[in-house]
Amino acid sequence: MLQKYVYLFADGKAEGTGVSKDLLGGKGAGLAEMTSAGLPVPPGFTITTEACNAYYADGERFPDGLWEEVKSALARVEQTTGKRFGGDANPLLVSVRSGAKFSMPGMMDTVLNLGLNETTLKALGRLTGNERFAYDAYRRFIQLFGKIVLGVDAEKFEHRFNEHKARLGVAEDTGVDAATLAELCREYKVIVRETTGRDFPDDPHEQLNLAIRAVFASWNGRRARDYRRTYKIPDNLGTAVNVQTMVFGNLGEDSGTGVAFTRNASTGERELYGEYLQNAQGEDVVAGIRTPKKIAQLREEMPEVYNQFVQVAERLERHYRDVQDLEFTIERGHLWMLQTRNAKRTGGAAVKIAVDMVEEGLIDKATAIGRVEPSQLDQLLHPMIDPKAAVEVIAVGLPASPGAAQGKVVFDPDEAEELAKTGEKVILVRIETSPEDFHGMVAAQAILTARGGMTSHAAVVARGMGKCCVAGCGDVHINYATQQFTANGVTVRKGDHITLDGSSGRVILGSAPVVQPEIGGSFRKLMEWVNDFRSLGVRANADTPHDATVARSFGAEGIGLCRTEHMFFEGDRIDSVRQMILVSSEYKNLQNQIDAAEAEAAKASGEKKAEIKARIRELKKRNKKPSALYHGALDQLLELQREDFAGIFRAMDGYPATIRTLDPPLHEFVPHDDATLRELAKKIRMPFKEAKTRVSSLHEFNPMLGHRGCRLGIAYPEITAMQARAIFEAAVQVKREGITVKPEIMIPLVSNVNELKLQADVVRQAAEEVARREGESVDYLVGTMIELPRAALTANRIAEVAEFFSFGTNDLTQTALGLSRDDAGKFLPFYVEKKIFPDDPFQTLDQEGVGQLIEMGVQKGRAVKSDLKIGICGEHGGDPESVGYCHRVGMNYVSCSPYRVPIALLAAAQAAMAEQPGSAAAARTTA
Repeated sequence: MLQKYVYLFADGKAEGTGVSKDLLGGKGAGLAEMTSAGLPVPPGFTITTEACNAYYADGERFPDGLWEEVKSALARVEQTTGKRFGGDANPLLVSVRSGAKFSMPGMMDTVLNLGLNETTLKALGRLTGNERFAYDAYRRFIQLFGKIVLGVDAEKFEHRFNEHKARLGVAEDTGVDAATLAELCREYKVIVRETTGRDFPDDPHEQLNLAIRAVFASWNGRRARDYRRTYKIPDNLGTAVNVQTMVFGNLGEDSGTGVAFTRNASTGERELYGEYLQNAQGEDVVAGIRTPKKIAQLREEMPEVYNQFVQVAERLERHYRDVQDLEFTIERGHLWMLQTRNAKRTGGAAVKIAVDMVEEGLIDKATAIGRVEPSQLDQLLHPMIDPKAAVEVIAVGLPASPGAAQGKVVFDPDEAEELAKTGEKVILVRIETSPEDFHGMVAAQAILTARGGMTSHAAVVARGMGKCCVAGCGDVHINYATQQFTANGVTVRKGDHITLDGSSGRVILGSAPVVQPEIGGSFRKLMEWVNDFRSLGVRANADTPHDATVARSFGAEGIGLCRTEHMFFEGDRIDSVRQMILVSSEYKNLQNQIDAAEAEAAKASGEKKAEIKARIRELKKRNKKPSALYHGALDQLLELQREDFAGIFRAMDGYPATIRTLDPPLHEFVPHDDATLRELAKKIRMPFKEAKTRVSSLHEFNPMLGHRGCRLGIAYPEITAMQARAIFEAAVQVKREGITVKPEIMIPLVSNVNELKLQADVVRQAAEEVARREGESVDYLVGTMIELPRAALTANRIAEVAEFFSFGTNDLTQTALGLSRDDAGKFLPFYVEKKIFPDDPFQTLDQEGVGQLIEMGVQKGRAVKSDLKIGICGEHGGDPESVGYCHRVGMNYVSCSPYRVPIALLAAAQAAMAEQPGSAAAARTTA
């Protein structure tokens, strides 16, 4: 028995598919659901995603029985509508649209008005009494079919059309008369023949066959693949194809087409939000060819249709219990629904809608938490333009996607992508965007378009990505040839800096100052609910008191990583660090000679002993200056670090603060240009040549695997002792202020338990000395970072000394994969594109490889200490997918940058919910 590949909208639910998005795709499932509910949906059928996968599996050939099913379904549609496909009296025309399980707006192909030829064209003109409409439909069909199915460059059609409009002296497409459209159709067919070497197909069945193949092919088109990679959608899902009876919004002023959302997709406000165009087809709205009207204006122009649409919108939102993205057409006063799907929305809108729907009784708290993507919260935390700043606004467009972004102007999406790879921040400026621009939109910081509305391609895609976008900016006049645009008398050229304010629609000349946004009530309420569901703790990576304060304001439950070396770069304190480094080798060399001589003297006697003592006096004399400079620098750093640690402890009152001892190699702190080095040498009264020699001696061929981390602390225990003393003195000071302090000292880059023993002894000795001197002690922990494979393999030995583990997944990824994070960027994107790696392993944790080391470390460590505290402090601590993994392997906490704390909190709650069958998060994870 042949597999079933085609389902009528009317039968989709009845035939046992349960309107499954897996089978029918999101669009097909929505059409079947609306048809089943009795809403006005033009009849049609869906070719399943399984047919698409079978098409590719069989070398891009239709699977057995598919075409016969299509013809059978087409006959059922003819019967329902009373029309005939290719008929000369009442012809059936159809649209052919893609529709994957997950919404991919604009990423795949659509063909409208299919079925037109010379015969059906005349019938359509007679039937509607509108010859101009018929030729306009045919013109659109040839152009779209030519581009999508036959591969003709769309610019060839547009250029010819613009020539006719210029000749007629009209700006709008609607100003072109029937005779000109008829001539244009003939010219379009010539373009097709000259470009492809074949005539434009007249047989409607051949047109349909080719269009279905083209939609299947668009699943693997570049923009679809780029979109799936960006949103981590699997490549093996395939797309469904929806074949639907055409209804026409371009039959006159009592017709129209539009896109609307049941709530505002930018702000989350509970209002019908969208746009429409009279006398237009759907492509006119999303392409931005004409500037549309707000949906509220439909109430004045077609009140009955508007009221009906409002009722349908409310009904669909209640049914799906989520905001719906609706497409509709009005044909001579009759409303037709063409699509419903869960709407893409900004981060702010997602949070507000989720909270509002709980308060309205539509959904519960768990569902609300599952509705918000962790990455969407990032949008709420983006900078915004400082309201106090004086800025030069050169134009104002539509606030299509909120946020603020600065960058260099580029006009070409390919150039945007190339510049972004080099680290440049760019703003993509286009007359209007199309799906072919997607890769450039991904690369850009923000998008500016001269045409298009709030539901244009640029607006919808930018909102989905969380990027700032200003659309439909009519004051911006773009000249691609000269690579510049003008706005109200100001000329902006490629490479000039502009700032976009996606919340107000402002286009600002230059780089405007930005400030961090304020978090609203809906956000705080959602985060309160999140804390009721999660079990995984969330800390922050914070190196200063300011960072610590910001982290707490976002809900961090402590500091998981304080990188003490970052404190060294503030102000003049870097000079103290450099002084310590440059004199350290001389001081250590002389001090080692003194220690050896004193040991020798202890065993000697008589003249020999006197000789040695004389040598010791000489060595001490020579070491007096280096020792003073070295210990003087340490004392200065002690004072500065103590002040920093006190500020951090105050901000973390009652919460733990994990402080990592010095980690980077020393060469990172010293100057490498002669001018700065000469100035430093003069300051510490060291000959420049000697200073340069000492800097050169710090050079390492592979510094990331060289003299750094605990290896530095072992070679220079005074540095570890200074840092530990600063920590404990600050802790005692703050404790006396009535603040609860919980210091955790973390030793980096340990690969052998003996390294940890040596450094832990230094820390504990410093703690005892401070407690004895101050008459006050504090509770503390000493632990280590697990960031080398050997540390994970011998975690049971290390756990004998360590009181906590923190996985440093940045270095663990580097050492496990043999990749340099600094150099791998040259080829990692290629690896991800070719599916060698599913994701960049420095952004999303390599669970299959690095994950095995982590799981081994967790199991071995807790086999020795069952209550061993375990966390993660690499960049992965703020990646939602990695956070879920940390929850599953039983970590106590993750740590991430302060502004990613809310993301980690939400991801932790969703990870906990995913373990509960039937929860919203579980459903999303399964999907």
